Amino acid sequence: MMLPKPFQDSCERLLGAESTRLFEALETASPTSIRFNPYKLSEQPEGRRVPWSRYGYYLDERPQFTLDPLFHGGAYYVQEPSSMFVEHVFRSVMGDDSAPLRVLDLCAAPGGKTTLLATLAGLESTVVANEVIRPRSLALADNVRRWGLGNVVVTNNDPDHFAGFRDWFDFVLVDAPCSGEGMFRKDPAARAEWSESGVALCAARQRRILQSVWPSLRPGGMLVYSTCTFNTAENEDNVRWMTDEFDCEGVDIPVDGGWGIVCGEAAGIPTFRFYPHRLDGEGFFAAVLRKADGRAHEQTPRPRKATLAALSRKAVAPVAGWVAQPDYMRFASVGDQVYGYYTTAYDSVAALAGSLNVVASGIRMGQVFGTTLRPEHPLALFHDLARHSEAGGPNDSLRKALSDAGLSPDVTPVSQPRHKGVVPDRFVTMPEVELQLSDAQDYLRKKEVDAALFDEGVNLVCYAGLPIGWAKRIGARVNNMYPKELRILNL
Repeated sequence: MMLPKPFQDSCERLLGAESTRLFEALETASPTSIRFNPYKLSEQPEGRRVPWSRYGYYLDERPQFTLDPLFHGGAYYVQEPSSMFVEHVFRSVMGDDSAPLRVLDLCAAPGGKTTLLATLAGLESTVVANEVIRPRSLALADNVRRWGLGNVVVTNNDPDHFAGFRDWFDFVLVDAPCSGEGMFRKDPAARAEWSESGVALCAARQRRILQSVWPSLRPGGMLVYSTCTFNTAENEDNVRWMTDEFDCEGVDIPVDGGWGIVCGEAAGIPTFRFYPHRLDGEGFFAAVLRKADGRAHEQTPRPRKATLAALSRKAVAPVAGWVAQPDYMRFASVGDQVYGYYTTAYDSVAALAGSLNVVASGIRMGQVFGTTLRPEHPLALFHDLARHSEAGGPNDSLRKALSDAGLSPDVTPVSQPRHKGVVPDRFVTMPEVELQLSDAQDYLRKKEVDAALFDEGVNLVCYAGLPIGWAKRIGARVNNMYPKELRILNL
């Protein structure tokens, strides 16, 4: 489909003769890139690295990710390279301080930037990933569970609902819904849906979103505003509007001139434009604003409900042994399910759950029957699941592999616990079953698997050493515990 004529006219005003190169680039194939999970992948992928990301890599060809068990185990995320620039911004403005942070990804689905922020912020931080559209929030929650860090709260709320969390967040990302001009190459349908009136509507909606969330950012905190579109109405004009409405200032973000990013400014605020004819990535825009210093008046809404019920010391016993470092965690029940949270984040999660519509949080571990936990799928994907070597005791092989690969500096460990938790007398022991590719794919399709591969009872199902789920052998049959709603279809 041809590019809309008003869009072409807009780009010609913006870029002049260079717009021809942009139009040509929009008719070429999009690059394929992934971002690996340093908490799960013990070696870096093959390929050319995305220059502004430590974890991003270009692939020479696009494989069938749906059939890769490593994808389903959360070893990597398929993410567009331009959007990975959020990593460079976060590192530039937040530094390497290991103090727990409160981070908000306000328009988060499907989860690329959320899982990136969860990795960057550190395990003891609280990352809130919000999506206003309910079905999209459920897909977001699935991607967060797959990533398996346990420091994310997925919410399904209108941006206005965050106004009660005043001066609460250290870092806010507003990757705003936009007219999607940057996706014209990747998504042909975006061309058919585009209109000049749609651009104006998006710009107005973006201002409403920014106005709603600004009070939630603490003084001195950072806000990143981004879109995947080219026009100035949704980009620089909205940044200028923000400087008129809010007490904000620009932040210096160093950018390598060889990256191909077009650096500019709007009312003194640094801006960054990504054009597909200048670099290997889609169209993207970002601006970084700092809320001016002032006295913080942190405020948390009065809870409307009590969602989390902290487990007693006695009730913790059946669940603590399922994680490798239970002394860093607190455990609570939500209905009949037990969840695990890092201690430093627990109070923040409780406050959020008391006022917002929480779709997922922490690690859903399972249901306790007597003194036995029936494990749920998210627990298998938790990066700090208790696993055991042949010699017995907690297995630290993943951390060793990360260190051997030179990745440990990029992985923020938990610090010493502020509140001593319960250390179990013993860790749960369970057999681990290593499946070959075809068997792993059958497992992910929720098909029957060969019972001879499994020990009696609950087994941790792995592929290439990475957990992908649970299965339970009962005599001559195996109960495939992979969630029905996540199963892959025959391809």
